[in-house]
Parts: sequence; C-alpha cells; structure tokens
Amino acid sequence: MDVSSIRVYAIPMRNRFRGITVREGVLFRGPAGWGEFSPFLDYSDAECVPWLECAEESAGLSWPAPLRTSIPVNCTVPVVDPERAHGIVAASGCSTAKVKVADPGTPLSADLDRVAAVRDALGPGGKVRVDANTAWDVDTAVDAIRALDRAAGGLEYVEQPCRTVDELAAVRRRVDVPIAADESIRRAEDPMKVAVAGAADIAVIKVAPLGGVRRALRVAEASGLPCVISSAVETSVGLAAGLALAAALPSLDHACGLATTSLLTGDVTSDSLRPVAGHLPVLGTAPTPDVFDGFAADGPTTARWLARLDRVRALR
Repeated sequence: MDVSSIRVYAIPMRNRFRGITVREGVLFRGPAGWGEFSPFLDYSDAECVPWLECAEESAGLSWPAPLRTSIPVNCTVPVVDPERAHGIVAASGCSTAKVKVADPGTPLSADLDRVAAVRDALGPGGKVRVDANTAWDVDTAVDAIRALDRAAGGLEYVEQPCRTVDELAAVRRRVDVPIAADESIRRAEDPMKVAVAGAADIAVIKVAPLGGVRRALRVAEASGLPCVISSAVETSVGLAAGLALAAALPSLDHACGLATTSLLTGDVTSDSLRPVAGHLPVLGTAPTPDVFDGFAADGPTTARWLARLDRVRALR
C-alpha cells in the first residue's frame, strides 16, 4: 500500500440506500493499481478484514484471466415512488431490474406499486428481481413474495427475504419463486452453509466482503449454485474488482448487480463504469481516481476512516 496515495471520499447518494445518504470509503494505490476499502459502517472491524484484503489484491496483484469482455447488468431501483422507479428503469438501457423492497416504514402496497411500475417500464420480456435485505419473518416473506410475484407478472428471484439460513430454507419450501442468498453468504462464518442447507437457488456473491476476486471465485465454485455478482455500492475503483470476478466465472447465466454508480451523484474517476445497452466492460485494472477532489471527505470523516483502516490493518 502506497501510504502517500491514501484518499478518503464522501459521495452523496441520489436516494437513501441501505439507510445511508452519503457513500464513504478509502482509496489507495499499490504496484498493480488502485484498490478500494469501503465497508459499511455497521460492519465490525473483524468483518472489515476481507474488505481490506480485497482492496490490497486489487492494488497489488493482477486479477485472474477473464473469460468474457463484457458483463450483462441489472439496473437497481431504490425505495422511490412508482413514477421515479419507472424513469430509472426506462433510462437504464437494462433488461433486468433489481427492486429494493421491505424498507422500514414502507408498506407492502408501496412495494407492489413500485414493482408494477418496473414491470411496465421493462415490458413483458424483461426480468424483475427484488431484494428484501433480511427484513421478513417466514410467514411475512411467503405472503409478500406471492404478492410481489403477481405484481411483477413473475419474479426472476427474491434476494435474502429472511435473516437466517433456516428461515431461507423454510421460505424456499413454500414458494415457487427462486430464492437468492446474499447476507447469508457474505456475513457467514461458513459461506458454503447456504447451499448445503438447501436454502437458496442462487448465490449472490460480493467480492469485497469475501476478500477479493480469487477467494470469491472459490466461494462461487464451492457453492454449486448459479451466481450473480453484485456490488457493495462502491465507486468505479471498487466495481472493477466485481467485474473481474464476473469475467472469471466459468459460467454466467444471470445479469449482475454491478451498475450501481447510478446510485451515486458522482464518481472519483472520469472512466466511470456506466452500462451501455445493459452491459459493462471488463477492465484489466481499476480505473485511476483522476477527479477525486470533487468528492474528498472533510477532516473529521477522513480521520474516522484512517483510524478505522489502522484498526483493521492491525487485525491482519
């Protein structure tokens, strides 16, 4: 890690997402290029260690050889009104949309209206997937999934409807919509437990929480499940690692959740990764943060992130 290159960013979100309105993180340079360390604030220092290892891999090593040059991606629809949801999808150029649902304080009726608007924007040939971020218990999940499936005219899958592996398995037995596991993989001591328990049909793999492209490839292979590579709402510096992972998978049957720079009001690089015709290009290295100054964090935020980085490095 080139200590002199460390930069802390703070980029406002276009809409509140995962309870945050500003995305923050650390960028640093190594012999192979740039890496990004941006674990969410609810992660413990111990949980942040893989995020640092992913950033160090990006900055210090070349990624595995790609098997494809571009990656199909979904657009992401945050918790917004139906008109805004329709506009996001229509402007995206993507044929798959991931819709956030089950936000605290938001009724199911609002989720149904948002999903119906997304279906209208995509047309009958598009694919709609929803993400509940562990919000439901089993019975609530079953009822909500059935209603959302009707509103969507058929869901591709529902991501992480419940918190535990046992709950995912119980929901999976009671609904016809495929179940995707996200938090159950990236925050598990044993990422393979989800597949073994028969709790999911699809594995959502995020490169940073799993410690880098190489480790995430091993998790994907061992899961035995079709994989969707998704972002953690990084800048394009961090997204490049997710694209490298998607490019290295032996098979890729689903659009990936990597078109998330649209959730931010800006980016740290002029080579911002934005989809064209529903695809993102695979890069050899992370892009250079050449327009960083517009999103440099203030002094207290920088100090907080540098202290966090030091604590996590000490745990290595």
